[in-house]
Formats: sequence, C-alpha cells, structure tokens
Amino acid sequence: MLINGKPTFGRVILGHGAGAPMDSEFMEVIAQQLAEIGLEVVRFEFPYMIKRREDGKKRPPDRMPVLLSHLQQLISESKKEGTPLYIAGKSMGGRVATMLLESEDVDACFVFGYPFHPVGKPNKLRTEHLENLSKPLHIFQGTRDTMGSFNEVSEYNLSPSVHLHWLEDGNHDLKPRKVSGYSQQDHIDHAVKTIKEWIS
Repeated sequence: MLINGKPTFGRVILGHGAGAPMDSEFMEVIAQQLAEIGLEVVRFEFPYMIKRREDGKKRPPDRMPVLLSHLQQLISESKKEGTPLYIAGKSMGGRVATMLLESEDVDACFVFGYPFHPVGKPNKLRTEHLENLSKPLHIFQGTRDTMGSFNEVSEYNLSPSVHLHWLEDGNHDLKPRKVSGYSQQDHIDHAVKTIKEWIS
C-alpha cells in the first residue's frame, strides 16, 4: 500500500485499472496531484495484482466478488472520524468503487475512464447500478473512449448524481491526439482541478 500526502480535505482510496499496478505512470501522476490539492491518497492492489508482483506472472483480474470484498476491507480500515472518505479509480478500479458507493460509508466517488462496456461490445453495458445512485459520482471520460464514447454515453439512462466530465478527444487513458491541441496532462489537470473545486 502507498500513501501520498497529508489530509486537509479528506482521504481518497485510489484503485488501479485491470492491466497496470498501483505505481504505473498514470497512477503516480494522479496520486501526486490529488495529494497536492490536500487529499491523503491511499493506493492499493487487488489480490491478482499482488500475486503478479510476487511472481511476475500476468493473470486476469479476480472475479468481481473478490474485488469488491478487497475494497470493502480497505474502506473499513481507512475510516477516520471527522475525515471525509472518498473512493476513486482508473477504469476497472473505478468501476469497483462505483459498485460500493451507495452501500459503503463514503462521501463520493471519482473515476478516470469508466469502462461503460467492454471494447467492441457496446451492448454489454455496465451501467445498471449507475441508474439509481444518490451519492455524487464524478466520471472523467475521454470523448473517444472505446469503452464509452461521448456519443454512446449520451444515450444512457444515468442517475442525476452521476456527473460526466468530458475530456476532448481523450481515449480510455484520457490521452488525446496531438492534433486536438490538448495533452493527457491537460486532461488530468482539469480532472484534479474539478475534484478540488468540488471537495472544497
């Protein structure tokens, strides 16, 4: 487990995506910038990624019940009286967080690239639990994300508490093409600035 920053606005538990660990470049940048705005950032790895780190063998993500149980345990361990607790994640880590948002004692959720559906399977939606949320969920999504583009997601029936923040020309890693005039760092900066404005 890695912890960045001294809490001012609260604590955030940050989960990684399916294919990269908690100290990938994307996770490092996000964690550092969240810490800089006054959040204590708790990074962790799901069981399959812990095993991969131990033996170097690539393996698929754990089944959803295992992922959910692991994050639930971390939420329980991370609670501190008087300190707001947020959950967040990149892609799969964000999806797991959204599935616990309503049932756990957390204040809000932030997702960087939500996997609304598997790549190439736009009809296999992962949105049912997003239709009746009452707690704030902020999703930072690239407009050309192959797991949920602007044109696709605009048609979904999502709860009013789901706040979609569209990042121009971004892919699933929030990375735009050079011709767009934006950079991945621009989009990350915008996402973190939005989070800071919301929590403060």
